[in-house]
Amino acid sequence: MAPVSFDLLQIPFYGLVAGAIFITWSLTKSIQALRRWSYARENGCQPPAHSVCHGLFGLGMAMELTRAGPEHRFLELIRGWHQSYSPTFKARMLNRRLIFTTEPQNIQTILALKFKDFSVGSTRLSAVRPFLGNGIFSVDGSAWEHSRALLRPNFSRTQINDTELYESHIVELIEQIPRDGSTIDLFPLFLKGTLDTATEFLFGESAHTLRKEGSAAGVAFAKAFDVVQDVTALRFRVGPLAMFYRKKGFNQAVRDVRTYVDRFVQKTIDHRVAVDSGRKVDEDIKRLTDSRYVFSHELSKQTLDKTTITDQLLSIMFAGRDTTAGLLSIVFFILARRPDVWDRLQKEVIALDGEKPSFEILKSMTYLTWVLNETLRLYPIAPFNIREAKQDTYLPVGGGPDGKSPVHVPKGSEVVFSIYTMHRENDIYAPDGDEFRPERWETLRPGWAYLPFNGGPRTCIGQQFALTEAGYTIVRIMQQFESIENRDPNSWTENLKLTLSNANGTKVALKPVQN
Repeated sequence: MAPVSFDLLQIPFYGLVAGAIFITWSLTKSIQALRRWSYARENGCQPPAHSVCHGLFGLGMAMELTRAGPEHRFLELIRGWHQSYSPTFKARMLNRRLIFTTEPQNIQTILALKFKDFSVGSTRLSAVRPFLGNGIFSVDGSAWEHSRALLRPNFSRTQINDTELYESHIVELIEQIPRDGSTIDLFPLFLKGTLDTATEFLFGESAHTLRKEGSAAGVAFAKAFDVVQDVTALRFRVGPLAMFYRKKGFNQAVRDVRTYVDRFVQKTIDHRVAVDSGRKVDEDIKRLTDSRYVFSHELSKQTLDKTTITDQLLSIMFAGRDTTAGLLSIVFFILARRPDVWDRLQKEVIALDGEKPSFEILKSMTYLTWVLNETLRLYPIAPFNIREAKQDTYLPVGGGPDGKSPVHVPKGSEVVFSIYTMHRENDIYAPDGDEFRPERWETLRPGWAYLPFNGGPRTCIGQQFALTEAGYTIVRIMQQFESIENRDPNSWTENLKLTLSNANGTKVALKPVQN
């Protein structure tokens, strides 16, 4: 048999190209692996004691998380993983390389010390961008820095300490609480109340969803807003599986929400243009902006771009409406089951002698502060988060058999940190970490082990607004009602959307103060 000869000229050109690409790809991957190995070795990194992959390519783990949400056990599932494995462990989930951690040192590193090494991640951005556009919660890097600089001045203490903003809406909320001892679910009232307050603060005109006669446009806006939030939350939780999830009406709900907001934004822009050009202005708007602070009108002093203003306003409402309502509903859920806490808090409220609390008074109410702190510890409104490594980096602890060594975080890896789990760690919060005990805050200084509003440069800019509104609402309700009774036989049931609440609401009966 004649020997077989190969003539390079007979090999198809695309075959040569494919071979070259494969060789180049292989060399590149090898060089990257070598660089990462060298980087990890130079920084003393060791892998965590546990590396988890449930099912083929981690599909089992992804499916567990997807099922856990509707079954009201998403947060406890992650907490259980940490209890079974370790405070820091690695996991594979489809094409995602994950590091789970609850260690305060690591979380401080991610959010502050190595802030520029991490992004909020493509999972979050792809989930929220269809609704929020380029608002502060849907951008990263320099775009985020620009948004932060645009919005931060509008949340200074002088802008949020006017508690009169809340009063009219609280009065309307209290009017809907039965005084005959019948059962009321407070959670829907809190959702309406915080929406009414947020729309007035942001647009200068409330949606008035609490009023009995209601506002047809405001009610429709609230319903559309709920649809958008629910879909966005699910897309965020399921990550890469989000591409398979569609909900009828989502796109229309986005259009309805943005159309509602656009109407106010256009009026704001028209007014700012008239003011700047010296033309005649709308007298109603002038009286409004002269008498109090309106967020959109202050924002228009910095930009007149309609899309930018709309995106930013929706981002603030997106972050602020359900957070405060959820916090309030959980506080009253607890108060209905803990008469000892109600009684001690009531003594602090009675000491005001019926006076409506100012910002300064609220800050001085020690036990109220403890109650809010303890509620946010056990039930953080934003109970978990994710960051993606923009470059090779490392976390200070969690590696090696003893968990004391640094952990290498390769570029593209995601770090999942459970605030819910960290807030319940007994080694941080004494042996009763699962118990509601406000008195612990008399001496407790947990530092980075307590993050109800995130930390570092991306700390929630609206946290003081939320705490002021929550504190004011609690005090005003307790000034009108002397006792509370639980009307729900169910225990706490996790309801995690974009924020945390109780799945069964806050069903109670309130007894009015006897004059």
